[in-house]
Amino acid sequence: MPLLPLEPFIFPDDLLTQPAQDKQTFPLWWVLHTRPRAEKALARKLLQGRTAFFLPLHKRQWRKQGRLHCSYTPLFPGYIFVQGDREAIFKTQMTNQVARILAVEDQRQLHADLARVYCLIAAGAPLAPEERLQPGAPVEITGGPLAGLEGKILRRGKQLKFYVEVQFLRQGVSVEIESWMIQARSNPQSSKIVDA
Repeated sequence: MPLLPLEPFIFPDDLLTQPAQDKQTFPLWWVLHTRPRAEKALARKLLQGRTAFFLPLHKRQWRKQGRLHCSYTPLFPGYIFVQGDREAIFKTQMTNQVARILAVEDQRQLHADLARVYCLIAAGAPLAPEERLQPGAPVEITGGPLAGLEGKILRRGKQLKFYVEVQFLRQGVSVEIESWMIQARSNPQSSKIVDA
């Protein structure tokens, strides 16, 4: 049983299931760098204020004194993704939980990256955060519940992992997969698996 139950991590529920629209017809994405360990508290306030946000969480488990403990922690510690106008973003500064507001130049790329991360979370697979990702082989998943998802491949020991990157942060998230589930997305001669 988790120490704390899973809280809402996306609002509205369909925020990332729709394709990115034209820059002038939808609110902009902003990346909020929070004060230490303030991501969930800020998410609660955003939810209360009905401001669109995405705080990717993953279930983390550990043993302590023979007991299994688990909690939901941010996949990208210190960051929360908010969609809104400048006024909504200004209101987040009043919470005293935001250290910096980062403007996003490539709105479509960030939306696509976050949509892929959300797809991994929605699939219910055990996730692992990845920092400072090195270039790997671009692949597409062809089988299983994640079919159609594009990302890169990473190998950790004998485990084959599929990861998607939030390019803006140079961080990502990975999930363990089987080799039969993927196919190379580009030139097969340049495809390789990155050892971590």
